[in-house]
Formats: sequence, structure tokens, C-alpha cells
Amino acid sequence: MPSDSRFVPLVLKTDTEPNMNRNSLFSACKFLPLVVVFFLTTLASQAQEISKEPAAISAGKALFNANCKTCHAVNKKVVGPALAGVTDRAPSIQWIKDFVHNSAKVIAGGDAYAVKLYADNNKTQMTAFTSLKDEEIMNVLAYIVDEANKETIAPTTAAVPGATAGGGGDSVPSSYLNLILIGMLLILILLIVILAFMVSSMKRFLENKQLTEEDREVVFSPINVGTITRSNGFIFLVTFIVAALGFKAVINGLYGIGVQQGYAPKQPIAFSHKIHAGQYEIDCKYCHTGVMKGKSATIPTVNICMNCHNQIRTGTTTGDGEIAKIVAAWDNKKPIEWVRIHNLPDLAYFNHAQHVNVGGQECQTCHGPIETMDVVRQHSLLTMGWCIDCHRKTDVNSKGSAYYDKLVEFHAKEKGKGPMKVEDIGGLECSKCHY
Repeated sequence: MPSDSRFVPLVLKTDTEPNMNRNSLFSACKFLPLVVVFFLTTLASQAQEISKEPAAISAGKALFNANCKTCHAVNKKVVGPALAGVTDRAPSIQWIKDFVHNSAKVIAGGDAYAVKLYADNNKTQMTAFTSLKDEEIMNVLAYIVDEANKETIAPTTAAVPGATAGGGGDSVPSSYLNLILIGMLLILILLIVILAFMVSSMKRFLENKQLTEEDREVVFSPINVGTITRSNGFIFLVTFIVAALGFKAVINGLYGIGVQQGYAPKQPIAFSHKIHAGQYEIDCKYCHTGVMKGKSATIPTVNICMNCHNQIRTGTTTGDGEIAKIVAAWDNKKPIEWVRIHNLPDLAYFNHAQHVNVGGQECQTCHGPIETMDVVRQHSLLTMGWCIDCHRKTDVNSKGSAYYDKLVEFHAKEKGKGPMKVEDIGGLECSKCHY
């Protein structure tokens, strides 16, 4: 039966072709491991590359401040070495990760660079950051590299003839005030001399006049110390001055009750904020742990001190004796009896977290330049008037808080004032601090 079907002839291959395919496949399989190794190496090198992205640098800065800043700085030695150029000094990026995760393990393994680093830094062992991920360490390195590459340009100011180095000081220099006082004293002496000449002239004029005996006795009576001190005017003047000075002394004494500005008691251990907060730039919140979350900033416990002094026991400016007191308190499990310096009366309520965490205030706002004090003193008055004055001048920190959006909008529209102050949100109400 006729059909339009087409038949394709089947051609059988010889046995040599499968052998050739097997040989090609075998050759390809031999190169496959090399391809895989090359691919993994490429990925590893990309993973070890330090990012220059702003997001990575910002995240690294936050991690550095939270974990590293206590013992390290980028461009200067603190407890540990300066970290600028660490990627060039260290054997590899992976070595840095291993050392950060567990430095003791790397040192115990006999790594030459780790052992030398340990010896060069007074055998101070770095804390093990086992919780940090590799990408987080890379972000920290990104911040270190970026910070090290920044060029610090010192600001220059043109010298103004006659200008003092401490700009922004008193509007009238003290030398001018002294000149003013001397000038006033000279004017007073000149007035006394003029009055003396006028009295002398009046006496000469009255000598030629017909005066009664009583008038002549008054006009020509001798003037001496006795007559001056016995006069009613002199007695009234002295009484008034003494009463005024006494009244002022009483008022000053009443206003000074409870005011301890300048109070700097001796502490059981000569702890220096100038060294810890100033030289080593240890964040205040590292020791005063309650400042961000509670009413009290809290006094550091011995175990916080021993976080560092477990390794650092000699060579500080405070002397070995002071560190020995900390170690003794730790060994004896006995708290250090610090003497309180800043103490508000019980009738006043103050919350550190509200001011520092919510309001964004710096410690120096109330405590002064604490990072420069070897012995801590009460810097500010801490009186009600001082606090009220601060509430009148301080802007409300409303950025990033939707809670204040409507209030800020109303303040700008209805009040027509400048930035919203603390007094505008009830900062002067009595119940805010007294309840």
C-alpha cells in the first residue's frame, strides 16, 4: 500500500567513538577539581576584600565603639596597639578573624606573630569575641581602614593683633577692670581734696562776717578723729554698713545650704578619670552601666574594674598600690566603699536615662570636664535654679521620634518661636521633679 512516510536509515557507529567520548569525559573530570578550587579561591578572595561601602563602615564604627574602643584606638596606642595598618602587618585577614575570635588559642598554637604581639604588649591577653561573625569583623576592618586613611587637617586661624589666645572669654579683660577701679579711687580722692578746699574757702569767707558765738563755734570747731567718730552721721553709716554686711552673710549662708559645688572627697582608691576617660577614652557608659536605662548611673562594681585589671596590674600612673587595692577587693569579695560626690536632696527626682538616653545630653553637661579630673569634684551647682535655667535653654531632642511630630508642628505654627525648648513641654512644672 502506497504511503508518504519517510524512513530515515539508521547508521550504526563503530566501537571507536564511545572510547573517544570516554576519553574526553575523563580529561574533563581531571580538570574539574582545578575549576572548583579556582572558583572557591575566587569566592574566598572576594569575601576577604575589605569593603569601602558607607553602610559597612558605619556598622563597623558601631561595633568598634561597643567592643574595641576600651582597649584600642585607630591612630594611637591605648592598652593595645594602634590598629591603623593592621591589615598590612597581620599575616592575613583570616589570621585577624581567628585572633579576634580567640587570641589565646592562636598564641597557644605557637604562631610567631601572635607570640611577638603578646610579648610586645606586656603580655596583655585580648578578650575573646566568639560571638562576632566574620562579616562583622570585616565591617570593623572597613571602619579602621577608612579612619586611618582620613587626613586630619589642623584648623588654622589668622592671628589678630591684640587678640588673646582664649577667645570667647570675658567681654572686659581683668586688666581693664583694675584700671577702672584705680580710676574710681583717684576720682574719689580728688573729690575729697576739692571738698577740703571748699571748706577752707568757706571758713576764710566767714571770718569777715559778723557771726554769733554759737555759729562761730560750729564753723571754726576743729575737725579731728574724735569729732568725726562721735558724729551722728558717722554712727549711722557704720551701723548701716555692719547691718548690710551681716544681712548679706546670712542670705548667702541660707542659699548655700545643700550646695556642694567644688566638693571633692578623698576616695578609698585614687581612681583617675583623667587617665581612664581622658587618656584611654573609655566610654562613661562602660563603667556606669545604669545611665542609659535607669534613674541612677550606678557606681562601678569591682568585677567591672577587673575586666581590665585582671590583666593590667602594673605600669599605670596611679601606681601599683592602687591597683593592688582593687585586686584585694576582688580576691576578698568585698565591695569598694566609694564616697558619693553628687547627691540631690530626697525631695528632688532626677532620672539619668531620661536625660542621657532620651534627651541625648552628654555627661559633661552636668558633671563638667570629667575627662580632665584626676580627683572628681562637683562641677555644677545642681540647684533648682540651675536646673530651671538649663530647661529654659535646652532644645528638645525630637529627631527620629514620631511622638514629638505633632507637638513640634504645633509649636512652630501656633507659638511662632524658634526650636522647642524643654520648658515648652512642661519642663518647668513642679510635679516633674517634686512628686
